[in-house]
Amino acid sequence: MSDAQIGRRALLRGAGGLAALAALPSLAACGTGTSRVSSGSNKGGSKTVVVRDSGGSYGAALQKAIYAPFTQETGIQVKVLNLDDAPLLAQIKQGRPQCDLINNSMMSHFKYVKQDALEALDRDRLKSLKSAKIPDNQITDHAVGHSFYGQCIAYRTDAFGGRKPESWADFWDTKGFKGGRAMCSPDGDLPELEFALLADGVPADKLYPLDVDRAFKVLTRLRGDIKKFWDSGPVPGVLLSRQEVTMSTVWDGRIADLQKQGVPVERQLNGIRRQFSAYAIAKGAANVDNAYRLMDFSLRAESQANLAKAFPSNPSSPLAYARLTEDERNALAGAPKYYDKGFDADVDWWLKNESAVTKRWLEWARG
Repeated sequence: MSDAQIGRRALLRGAGGLAALAALPSLAACGTGTSRVSSGSNKGGSKTVVVRDSGGSYGAALQKAIYAPFTQETGIQVKVLNLDDAPLLAQIKQGRPQCDLINNSMMSHFKYVKQDALEALDRDRLKSLKSAKIPDNQITDHAVGHSFYGQCIAYRTDAFGGRKPESWADFWDTKGFKGGRAMCSPDGDLPELEFALLADGVPADKLYPLDVDRAFKVLTRLRGDIKKFWDSGPVPGVLLSRQEVTMSTVWDGRIADLQKQGVPVERQLNGIRRQFSAYAIAKGAANVDNAYRLMDFSLRAESQANLAKAFPSNPSSPLAYARLTEDERNALAGAPKYYDKGFDADVDWWLKNESAVTKRWLEWARG
């Protein structure tokens, strides 16, 4: 990943986020197809729904656990679109989105709402809200949380003579836990200021509002040992597999795949930062009825449990965990035994401060 790549993508994100990206002519040109008008129904009784997801092993799990069973039950074919926020938002602003249902982070959905890019939800059309007991704090006017993902520590189990890092303080301790580190760039996720503060002794329940100056001072102590800033989910695993680093921040769901490949890695969930993923319907979607049906199907406790069996997704439905075996449940960061080890990212704080923090991060990363 070059500085130029980090600079263009992260700077745009920090210079106004989705609004700035949507203004780029090259991205606006990504919108294809015919103009669409949202009527709350599917003209001609369409038997198709197009859903945006991030693809990869997660997309394969969605196909197995959600999309295929949904098609079998309803006869509605699910088409998948792997598209970044910027071109998708540009399509919506043009009135011709290529997808109907959007599976994305809750924070991205809040940004979409500011751009008037999502349909207001009719909760009466989502029976699973009650049957799956989706928590109220995961239900907004435009999106419903179906799971969370977390950023935590991944480490090589053969690197420290049998010792195991227990906290972010250990991540920062390159004398006691030797080896290079990798951390996330703003192209991959939110800057990891919270981890620096936790390493410096700030309690998890006292993190927000973040002390940005203090966080960057702590980050600077580690800067010389950071060998790579990763910008996509597979990168930490590659770095750990090649022994380029002994510890990295990572999305918790990526660890299981590495372990299946025989890589000697483990995760540490103390101080995990949780962010919720959610479903929303694109403004102007062609297949609104089918989008509601797929969303409702996906939110069922049974569906969330099936997805967790296929991919280490952490269901929002508390009933989903009861459908898992003890081993399956305890493999998830959302299991009751682990939940209190982490904290929820403060979406409101980040929405207000992401641009300024991203700009400062870029200046810091380049020295």
